[in-house]
Order: sequence, then C-alpha cells, then structure tokens
Amino acid sequence: MRGFYQDLRFGLRLLKGTPGFTAVAVLTLALGIAANTTVFSWVDGLLLRPYPGASASHQLAALETRNAAAANGGNQTSCLDYRDFRRNLKSLAGLAVHRDDVFSLADSTGAQAVWGELVSGNYFAVLGVKPALGRTFTTEEDGDQPGAYSVAVISHALWRGYFHADPKVIGKTVRVNSRELSVVGVAPPEFRGTVPGLVFHIWVPVTMGKELGLIDESAFRDRGRRTVYALARLGPGVPIEQASAEAAAFAHNLELAWPKTNRGVSAAVVPPWEVHQGAPQLLLKPLRILMAVSLVVLLIVCANVANLLLARSLGRRRELSIRLALGAGGGRLTRQLLTETLLLAGAGTVAGLLLAPWLADLLPSLVPKTGVSVAAGFHLSGRVLAFTILICVATVLVSGAAPVVFWLRSSVHEALKEGGRSGQQGPQSHRIRGLLVASEVALATLALIAAGLFTRSFRNARNIYPGFDKNNVILMRFYPALTGASTRDMRQFCLRLRERLRSSPGIADVAYADYAPLGAPGGPWSQIQVEGYTPPAGAAITVNRCLVAPGYFNLLRIPLLDGRDFTVKDAYQTQPVMIVNQTFAERYFAGANPLGRKVLWRGKWATVVGLAKDSKYFDIAEAPRPHYFAPFQQEASADQQVYFFVKTAGDPLRTMAGLRREVAAVDSAAAGFDAMPLSEWMDVTMLPQKVAASLMGGLGLLSLVLAALGMYSVMAYSVAQRTQEIGIRMALGAQPRTVLAGVLWQGFLFTIPGLVAGIAAAFAVTRLVSGMLVNVGAADPATFAGASVFLTAVALLAAWLPARRATRVDPMVALRCE
Repeated sequence: MRGFYQDLRFGLRLLKGTPGFTAVAVLTLALGIAANTTVFSWVDGLLLRPYPGASASHQLAALETRNAAAANGGNQTSCLDYRDFRRNLKSLAGLAVHRDDVFSLADSTGAQAVWGELVSGNYFAVLGVKPALGRTFTTEEDGDQPGAYSVAVISHALWRGYFHADPKVIGKTVRVNSRELSVVGVAPPEFRGTVPGLVFHIWVPVTMGKELGLIDESAFRDRGRRTVYALARLGPGVPIEQASAEAAAFAHNLELAWPKTNRGVSAAVVPPWEVHQGAPQLLLKPLRILMAVSLVVLLIVCANVANLLLARSLGRRRELSIRLALGAGGGRLTRQLLTETLLLAGAGTVAGLLLAPWLADLLPSLVPKTGVSVAAGFHLSGRVLAFTILICVATVLVSGAAPVVFWLRSSVHEALKEGGRSGQQGPQSHRIRGLLVASEVALATLALIAAGLFTRSFRNARNIYPGFDKNNVILMRFYPALTGASTRDMRQFCLRLRERLRSSPGIADVAYADYAPLGAPGGPWSQIQVEGYTPPAGAAITVNRCLVAPGYFNLLRIPLLDGRDFTVKDAYQTQPVMIVNQTFAERYFAGANPLGRKVLWRGKWATVVGLAKDSKYFDIAEAPRPHYFAPFQQEASADQQVYFFVKTAGDPLRTMAGLRREVAAVDSAAAGFDAMPLSEWMDVTMLPQKVAASLMGGLGLLSLVLAALGMYSVMAYSVAQRTQEIGIRMALGAQPRTVLAGVLWQGFLFTIPGLVAGIAAAFAVTRLVSGMLVNVGAADPATFAGASVFLTAVALLAAWLPARRATRVDPMVALRCE
C-alpha cells in the first residue's frame, strides 16, 4: 500500500507538470464517461427500474394479455379477468391494476388538470410503497363495490405545491371531477406512478371510476372491456418464465370458460423494459442503440487517451529505461503506469458526473409537450454510480494497456537505444500508435454511418405525407369527465363551441373527434361483423375507429372518394351510419362499392355512407390498415376525450392566444385544456426516430471530433519527432509541397485501414436496426459514401495542420535541435 501511495504522489507531480496534456486527457475522458453515464441513467430509470419508491423493484413485472384479434394487440386486461388472475396465479406474490387518466382538482380559486391513476386497492401494497404522510389504501378499500371508497393518495409534489406542504392535509377533502374525495396519504418524493417515463400526482381506487366519469359501469361487469393494465410482483425465487407460463395456462382456461369474450386471448408476464406502455413502448429500441453507440464513443476515448499516454511515456523513455535497467520489475512498472492512468480516469469520472445532469436534460427536451409530465432526468442512484465506477475501471485498463504492453515488450537495451539523441520514435511504438488511430477511425466510421442512417430516416419520416393536411391546424384536447358533464351536456358543448369558434376572426374551419391521428401508438377499436364477410374459423374482426363531427374530412383535406360526409342529421338515436377507408373496403368488401353495405358494431347495424382515402393513423410509416369513422354526435359519451381541430387563416400560434377566452365564454369550467399545433402532436409517434436521429447525431459528431483529435495528436507528435529529418531534407533541397505531401500520405495510411474496417463493421451492424429505418436501407450507398468521404476529409484536415507546420521548419534550427 505504501508503494501505491508513492505512485499516486509521483503521478500527481507528473500531471501537475504537464497541464496541457492533463487537461486534454481529462476532458476527453469526461466526455466519454458522461455520455455513457447519461445514457445508462436513462436506461436504468426508464427501462430497468422504472418504479422508483417501490421496494424490491427487481421482483416487479407486468402481466399483459395478448389479444390476437385486437387491432392494437390488446395488452390491457379487464377487471373481471384481473380478479381471476389475482386469485389463481400462485407464482405471483401480488397483482394490481392501474389506468392513467386526467383529473380535475377544484377549489374556490378555480380548477386545474392533473394526471393520475385509477388503481386497485392493493396497488401500493404490491409495489411496497410506504407513504410519506398518512396511509395508503386499506384492505377494505380493495373491495369490488363501485363508488364506495371516496379516498385519494396524492403525490409529494402535489402536496408541496397545491396543498403548500400542509402537515395536516390528511383527512382533508379535495374536489376531484366534481366529487369530494378524502386525502388519506402522501406518496414518498421519489414515487411517480407506474407508467414508465411519466409522472402522476393522484391515485384513486379504480372502483371510483364511474363516479368520476372516467370508466363506464360496464367495465366492472363486462369481461370483454379491457381497460386496465396489470402490475405483478413475482413470488420469492420465482423466475419470470415460470410466472409467464402459469399466466398463459390460466388464460387458456379463461378462454375455455368464456369463449365469447376471451377467444384468442393469451397472457404473459414480462419484465418492465418489455411493457407495451409508456417509455418502453417508444424508447426501448432507440435507447438500446444509444447505449451501444455510447460504448463505441468510450472505446474511441480510450484509444485517444492511450495514444496520449503512449506518446507521453515515449517522452519519458530514458526515465523508464533506467528504471528497467536498475531492476524494476514488470509488475512495478505496470502499477506506476496504471496509477497515472487511474488519476486521469478518476478526474475524468468526476468531471463526467458533473456533466451528466446537463446531458440528461436532452432527452426530455425532445419529447413533445402534450400536457403530461415526463420523468427522464438524471438521478445518481446506486446502480448508476456503480456503472460509472465500472466504466472508470474499464477505461483505466483499456487506456493504460498500450503503454504497459509497449514497455513490457521492450528490452532494456533497445529502450535505451531507441531514438538515440534525435528522440525519434521506433518502429514498435509507431505501429502501436498507428493501430490505435486506425481503431479510432474505424469506430468513428461506424458511429457516423449509424448517425447518418437515422438522420436520413427521421428526415424521411417527417417528409412522408400522412394523408391529411396538418398545416395551420391547432389541436385542443378537452376532458368532459373533469366537469361532471353528462353525455348530452358534452355533445351540446361541442356544438356550441364549434359555432362560436367558426365565427371568430382568423379561424377558417372547426371540427372535432374523439381521437387525433398520429398521437399515440394505438387508439380506439371495436369488434365488428361485416355483412357478407366470413372471417376465418374462430377469429373475430377488430378494427380501429374514430368518432368525428361533420366537416372533419374537409378540414384535414382527407378526400372522400365516394358517398357523403356526415351531417347534423346523423345525430343520437338516428339510423347508425359510418364511413370506411379504402383498405377496409378492399379487405371486407373485396374491393366492391361499399356504399349501402352493413357493419355491426356496438350491437347495432350501421350503413356505410362514404368511402375515405387511406391515411396514417398511429405511425407515420405504417402500412395501410382498415379504419372506419362514425358520427360523433351519434356515438360519443362523456367518459371520452374530445379533440377539436381548428383550421386558422394565418399563423396558428397567434390564434392560440385567444382560444382560451372563446372556450371560457362557452363553458368556464372547460377552460383547462391542452392546445398545440397538430404538427407538434404528431411528433409523439415519431419520438423514436427523433431521439435516435438527434442523440445519435450528437454521439456521431463527438466520435468524429475525438477521432480527428487522435489523428492530430499522432501526426503532431510524429512531425515533432521528425524535426531533424525534415530539416535535413529541406536543407538538401526538398520542396515544402513534397514535405506536406509526405506527412499527408502518412495520415492517409492511418485513415484507410480504419475506414475499411469501419465500413465492414457498419455493413454487419446496421442490418440489426433496419426495422427502425424509414425509407432508407441499412446499407444505403449514399450514407456510407457520404460518411466515409466526410470522415476522410476531417482526418486529412487533422493531418494537414501539423503537416503545414512541418513545411515551415527552419533547417538551421532543426539541425541544432536535440
């Protein structure tokens, strides 16, 4: 240990004596370590451990039902199925359900909308969440009686803000969706709910859903109404595969017992990162790729620092050679060199941890503002700190390997002789440094090609025409259930607001619907029967649908290819009608004219009165899919959200300022709504491409800069070592352009092998992410060629700077140089 302390003191003196070298090395390491720590903090917080505040979170998983017939995969379960799963699955220590919704908190000063969850009474018990104040839900409140438990648990942030950190908040009542609820507990500060990546502020028993206007009563008695997500805690020592197998077997039993509602419905228990909800659904693939690319960046950093350390050790060749000559063993020399590397890596780690919180804000900044709080910042948990320490140790071993291997393989005689008085590097050190630079170029080529592919993919996605006009359209989202409005009141509100907005200056047209396209990976769907169409044996037909007002197609410029639009006469208790899209007609009517055909949905036969052109509904890159539309005034209910589409004559941002005033004039209680340009709303479904393109582009640029820095350092060192040689050549008549060409050729020889290796690696690796690319191949020639040319140009520029300096060498000064 005493020898280690001596090495530390000696290393500190060396680093203090070379501040330029130390600053460059620490900054390089800090960037690499910060990038890896930041990406891992996202992976840890959004995928691996997305339930902060829960105890033994490694035992938590999700129970998802898999409905092969459902249009969106059907990952939710029903309240009746949940109760059966909970009673019969022995491999689970607990099973709870949750459903995210928006709530209205009202007091004498007004109302505000907050996001929360309807949960089963055992929700907090399954999670193992202990309240900061009060209690969570009791065993009695875990019952099945609708409307019997008017209680709520609030978040720590809501307690501090809305309730001003009142220590006597327990027992107070709060008006939620026009219903009085008693606050029984305050959640701990770190707990944010159970949808990974989102932050919720209130939790209410799911049995209060009907009273709060959020769930129809049929959800508690209809096994086919799958409206909640199930969260499971594995039993002690139970592997997730065993629990999943038991869930699948029991789902088969439910299918046999209830064939009408459970035909084709299976079940599986999946880890948090495979949940089809929240951040995992959107960001699993991009974050995996970012983690891999950040490791590539770290390898470039290690190669860069290894080059710097090797050059520095060559400058100390006499000192190290004398140590070897005096009997210092390989272990002693290795310890000294690795200790010096450890000091650099330690400083880089500290700087990286200081930089990581700033970098962590990049991901939330890419998420569109849709009214829901996003949790993706930096949190220095024990796992993140352990990962950072592991990265630091790996950096020490990888970066310090080059100088250690070089000196362990050098003989004392050769080490003392190498370079002589000229100080030139020998062939062995030249080969090692060239190999390190080539490795940097190869890794940077891989990162740059990947960044180029995802950037082109995102640009292609943005340029895809969605089948409707998003320009100059404002989207407003309302929550009728928050005001306690009845279905009749909600429909009248929509009619009055539409007429008022239409008469407002700057507004060209107004329409509304119960869903806005391209705002989520899935949307409303229904099970239907089509007159004259026989599905495969045992299969059900489920199709996505949207309830729209008259003028919806005209406002969004969705062509009606045949038939008519809905009119005000298509109202409640009139003959049910619908409009289908092209793919619906081709699949279920064999391409024949659909007008006049009958479709059964919600227990009623509807007549097809129109044929709409296909458009994009849930994903900008999706293939054509069946879809149908029904009249909003005919079918909408108060527990649904309402989306208003406002077409403006000019800049929509200028018009948005007056919308709240117009809404309040119709109904002051409905003034708490979200408003944004439709183009921003559509960015939600493009979040994976946006995250991949933006952050991959940043990492690719960082890789390029680091590789260029590595090339520059090697070439600058080489020119400095060849000062006498260059001076002699110029004294003998060599032209500056000849010297310049020779140095550039050396840089070119370093670049080409790395470039070839990087292209070969990219051909192999990019095929693994081809499924995420939009209208660009994994081996796109333009991207490969562009990245290669650009990187070569940057590498040659990095070599040109020291080469230019070489042409200005004064022969007389060079000949006197030691």
